[in-house]
Amino acid sequence: MIINRNNIELNLISHSSEQTQSLGRYLGELACEGDIFLLCGNLGSGKTTLTQGIAWGLNVKEYAMSPSFVLIREYHGRLPLYHIDLYRLESCEEIIDLALEDYVNARGVCVIEWAENGLAVLPQENVTVDMEYISPMERSIKIVPNGERYQQMLRSLEEKLKTWN
Repeated sequence: MIINRNNIELNLISHSSEQTQSLGRYLGELACEGDIFLLCGNLGSGKTTLTQGIAWGLNVKEYAMSPSFVLIREYHGRLPLYHIDLYRLESCEEIIDLALEDYVNARGVCVIEWAENGLAVLPQENVTVDMEYISPMERSIKIVPNGERYQQMLRSLEEKLKTWN
């Protein structure tokens, strides 16, 4: 674990899609109503794979798929999961028109892919996950909590990661 500007920052390397899903499952198990995960990274960096794990950690039975062409998919588990994709949106105005506040203020968990396209209009308190493609099997994952709630989440995640495989 690396300490960065009074926040905990976790830097990890995932060696497989299953390991990325496992990390997501841990995050989903720790998620509470109102939590927001902002996923940033290029195509193929593992954002949807991580979201699949988050869904499983929320006891969602459906297979989470990329919402790139529908923008928002809703899944039901322990809490509703709102899987949002900003890839096709080119401006903050388009993101505002999407009425995301209805989802981020709802009684569920929001996972927003391509969040870097809307950081100016997204909630400041969140978990930001920066993902980077390293090789066909490896991804660099940086998890940054923004707010006390999310700092507590990362402290709990660190405990779970002791068994991460």
